[in-house]
Amino acid sequence: MNPTPNPAQARPQRSGVTIINGPWPTYIQFKGFPERERWTIYELAKAGRRAMEDNGFEMAESYDAFVCRVTEELDL
Repeated sequence: MNPTPNPAQARPQRSGVTIINGPWPTYIQFKGFPERERWTIYELAKAGRRAMEDNGFEMAESYDAFVCRVTEELDL
């Protein structure tokens, strides 16, 4: 018997796409890194999000909100 998932734990879906609620991960712990490294982390964050989206995930956080959040967290 499969238990019914708790609605708080069930991932919302739209058109067969799993929506990732977030924001996640946070990048604030890298704020003190040298600027060059922070730009590298920013590019990695964008690539990670792109890879998730390419694999069928949809983020609840809009791309513009993601960019604003990450650049603020990285102080860019």
